[in-house]
Amino acid sequence: MRSGAAFFEIDRLSKRFGGLVALDEVSFSVREGEIYTIIGPNGAGKTTIFNLISLIYPASSGTIRFCGEDLLGRSPEQVARLGIGRTFQNIELFAQASVLQNLLIGRHVHVPKNPLAEMFFTPAVRRRELESRRAVEEVIDFLALQAYRDAVVAGLPYGVRKVVELARALCTRPRLLLLDEPSSGLNVEETEDMAYWIQDIRDELGITVLMVEHDMSLVSRVSDRVLAVNFGKVIAHGTPAEVQSHPDVVAAYLGH
Repeated sequence: MRSGAAFFEIDRLSKRFGGLVALDEVSFSVREGEIYTIIGPNGAGKTTIFNLISLIYPASSGTIRFCGEDLLGRSPEQVARLGIGRTFQNIELFAQASVLQNLLIGRHVHVPKNPLAEMFFTPAVRRRELESRRAVEEVIDFLALQAYRDAVVAGLPYGVRKVVELARALCTRPRLLLLDEPSSGLNVEETEDMAYWIQDIRDELGITVLMVEHDMSLVSRVSDRVLAVNFGKVIAHGTPAEVQSHPDVVAAYLGH
């Protein structure tokens, strides 16, 4: 990171789809080592922010900087290599592959592409494969997925698949982890477990977390700071308690 550069910073970020303004000059910064959460009603622009960070969509205007590096104009793969991992609200796993195979796919972003060397399985390729396997096994142990290592994803309960997707994101070895609705579809017990995982990812692995979430109990429990958006605009920013009690946030959720 360049001296004096913010860890992660968005400045006046906007996105337009034709005449629709999905995001309107949103600005915020995330400190290294914190859990930062974006909240808002459906259609507020939360996932659009993540899609712009991941370079799934090109921004209409504004800047996104990570450790002093400008992300705009890069490819999604380059963003991942810089150290930004992501989960999705709708689980994006290979359903007919095993848990282990899905996690090894998460490691591929850091594996140099050399078809000839891979064809002959050279010593360098063998070392990289062993390193990838070690990294994956560490994540399996961390998230207690040992019992599911060889299971086909399609046959797993939904809650376990959510943890597997989290594991795949961790296998990219991110410095910044984007969690898109991590509690979506989970029951109360599974949400409790997810809260522990999120805190442990920050506290034990030293990974900064940027999260989009709708479950306010989870937001209050794990978040250091919260940003509220509505209709693509920032309406409040501060601690979880400050944001949840803000009149504009209350009005946005109640529809006033």
